[in-house]
Amino acid sequence: MRVANESDLEAIGRTLGRAFEHDPLWGWAFEAAERERKLAALATVFGFCAEAALAHGWVRVTDEVEAVALWIPPGAPEMSPADEARLPGLIAEACGPESAARALELFGAFEANHPHEPPHFYLSLLGTHPDHAGNGHGLGLVAESLAEIDAGDPAAPAFLESSNPGNVPRYERLGFRPTREVTLIAGLGGTQMWRGPRGSAPPAVHGHFEPGP
Repeated sequence: MRVANESDLEAIGRTLGRAFEHDPLWGWAFEAAERERKLAALATVFGFCAEAALAHGWVRVTDEVEAVALWIPPGAPEMSPADEARLPGLIAEACGPESAARALELFGAFEANHPHEPPHFYLSLLGTHPDHAGNGHGLGLVAESLAEIDAGDPAAPAFLESSNPGNVPRYERLGFRPTREVTLIAGLGGTQMWRGPRGSAPPAVHGHFEPGP
């Protein structure tokens, strides 16, 4: 595992674009686009998300960017106000106005359903390029990241959303526990999962984090 830098952004976009090509949520956002344009749009959007998060120092990749884990540390924004202002035009240029409207709606749904207390590390994106799937790259990145998080003083909880039910048992092996099934958009959603500090029981959650629909 290593910390990503600007020279990795293009590869990060490609890896995450291929990893999320068949994701139900992002598939809904870009369902109007033909495959090559969809992949290009996904690569653009996820590369931009990684670029916006680079300054936090928690975008982690394998040596050849076979896998990517994009973490947002406690109290840090996913995007600066300037990046948020750039995002709509960037998506529209990449995939057209219809897909852009859907993608922005999906971003908004993620934000509306994201708990903010207690402060936590947020695994915003995790993906492995399909050519390297099945080799443990993605979960290896998460495990190494969690070891670093656990070594912090104080250690912090971690949070993620899984849109693939098959991944829930994998995250459970790393100490995450399902806490809420949430519908985000168009009848689609996923499982929100918490991991307490140093693998302890999930923390009590507050604010708008109530049982979802």
